[in-house]
Formats: sequence, structure tokens, C-alpha cells
Amino acid sequence: MGEEAGIRSKFTRLCHRVSAHQTLGMNPVLEKKGSMNMKNLMKALLGSAVFAFAAGAASAATLDDVKSAGQLRCGVNTGLPGFASQNDQGEWQGLDVDYCKAVAAAVFDGDASKVQYTPLSAVQRFPALQNNEVDLLARNTTWTMNRDTALGLNFAGVNYYDGQGFMVRKDLNVNSALQLSGATVCVQSGTTTELNLTDYFNANNMEYNPVVIESQSDVNAAYEQGRCDVLTTDASGLYASRLELSNPDEHVVLPEIISKEPLGPAVRQGDEQWFDIVKWVHFGLINAEELGVTQDNVEEMVNSDNPNIRRLLGADGTFGADVGLSADWMVNVIKAVGNYGEIFDRNVGPDTPLGIQRGQNALWTKGGLQYAPPIR
Repeated sequence: MGEEAGIRSKFTRLCHRVSAHQTLGMNPVLEKKGSMNMKNLMKALLGSAVFAFAAGAASAATLDDVKSAGQLRCGVNTGLPGFASQNDQGEWQGLDVDYCKAVAAAVFDGDASKVQYTPLSAVQRFPALQNNEVDLLARNTTWTMNRDTALGLNFAGVNYYDGQGFMVRKDLNVNSALQLSGATVCVQSGTTTELNLTDYFNANNMEYNPVVIESQSDVNAAYEQGRCDVLTTDASGLYASRLELSNPDEHVVLPEIISKEPLGPAVRQGDEQWFDIVKWVHFGLINAEELGVTQDNVEEMVNSDNPNIRRLLGADGTFGADVGLSADWMVNVIKAVGNYGEIFDRNVGPDTPLGIQRGQNALWTKGGLQYAPPIR
């Protein structure tokens, strides 16, 4: 594996440094003691390298584990319309759910049904991934430096560019977040939303009274019951939450967006192959939209003369084999869920109850931020 090779390389460089140090002239009185110190150092380095090598090998088998289990364990939201929720038949649906299905289709030769969905609260999501309770976290999660480093996560890309906002009752006669000083604000615990809320009110010299609750559904319920004046979360979540209120038209989302919330799927650090698979499924979905490859025409497009399409769909190159998948891995993905634009429109787009415009989530060729490296 790439990680193991990296460990061996680092160990080799350390050994060379030690060897070079031994060749330097040393005081004869200290030479014997120095020699013993070098031996002890070499033993310590060897022990560390063996431990790291074993740890890397043990953590780099996610693809094999998923195949052996016969299903992908995917952590999703407990219930957020448009992103992850169950329909009347108990079937999971949403933008993040489609990402789970896409990865399953890539791994299981087109069978997107081989997913075990694990609903997770904001507090539960990171421990579940860290403790190997799920293989993939696709739960409207913001990509931040702390999560990408200290928490040991690898984000595979941004599948939804979002930002935090505020929702209030229309009868408050508030048309700007700058009018919220002294308000009681319902907010979900264990999220970047809490920190953003504090930063925004402090920066604008305003006071507020937080009502902090773990479950987003309980946060929404508290807001509807009148326990707070304001509901704050990502703007996409506000539109979803508004739909679930008894009288949606009595509430309004304020215009201010107070943060950057790049949402995306994440995996554990330590398994580069699995990280590559999830990352390139995401990039493949974006490239497919850019190239005009859809759920309806993907089989026909396999015979295209366009070299970019041929590489995407496995007609040319060994890109699937390079990550441990079949040559037609992206054909399987697109047949299962469509391209990125189809996923967006089906779950959160203008013709859905959420009615969200593409905006920043449009392709870069159409004024948006969605951009993927090429497959070549």
C-alpha cells in the first residue's frame, strides 16, 4: 500500500541519518557510549517503524471489509429532508443518501442497494466514524481544519456549498439578523453552528440567549413550541426545517449568511485506497455532469469518441483497476444515481419542496463552485 511504502521510506531516511552520524568523528572516550546510544536508537526506530507498518496495514482494508460484509455502512442524518430522510415506505432518500448509493454502486458492480444506513446525531457522527462503526460519513458535515486534522478525518470533496442562516416568525417583523439582539436562539449542539452563532453576535456587539439541544428534530420542535425566537442552522437545513413546521408560510429565512459551510462526505484517515474511491466517485459525478453523461444516456456514451468520456466510463485506461474497482465503475455509479446535477435536482432542486437554486453548487462552467480534476 502507498502508506506502508511511505513508512518504509521514512524509516530508511532515518537509518541513513543515523549511519551518517556514526561516521562523524567522535571523542574516543565517548565513542563506546555513543555506539550504545546508536544501537538503542536503532532499536527504537525499528520498533516504531514495525508498529506503524502494522497499524497502517490494519487500517488499510476498508474496501476488503466492505466487500466481505456485503454492504457499505453509511452514517447519515437522523432526518433532514432533501439530504437524508425516510419516505413513507421506510426507504432512505436524499442528496447524501445518493452519495452512499453511489459508493455502493462503485464497489458492488452497480448494486446501490447494498447500504446499511446508520442515522447519527451531530454528536454521534465523528465517534461512529473514528470507532469503525461506519465506513463512510455522508451527513451534511462541514469540512473544517480541526476535523480534517485533529479528528482524523479525510473529506472527499464538497457535495454541497452551504452557509449558516437564521429563521424567524414573520410576526416578529424582523428583516435582518442585525435586529436579533436579545433574542433567544435555538441551536444544535456539537456543530460548527454553535461557534458561528457566538462569533456573529460578539462581532456585532449583540446579546443572545442560546437554547442548545442535541437532536435537530428537537431543536425544530423547540422553535415551533415558542421556546426560542430564532432557529439557526445551515441555510439548506432551514429550508428543510421550514417544510416540517405546521404553518411554513408564517416563518421567513433572513437574508444574512454568516459562515462558510462546505459540506461533504468523510472517511477515516489511514486508508488511502478507500479515500481515493470515495473522492473519485464524487469527482466522477461532477465530471459526468460537465460532459453531459446522464443516467439515461450512460450506456450509449460508452461508445463516445470523446477521450474524456471514454476515460470516465472505463472504455480507455486502467483507472478503475488503479483504485481496486472494475473498469466500468463510473458507468455503474451513473446508472444507479445519475450525475451530480441529477442528484441535486432530484433531492433539493427548484422542482422539489425545498426549491433550492443551484447557486454556488452549479458547475464552474456555469458560474458555480463545483469543479473536479480530470480523469486521465
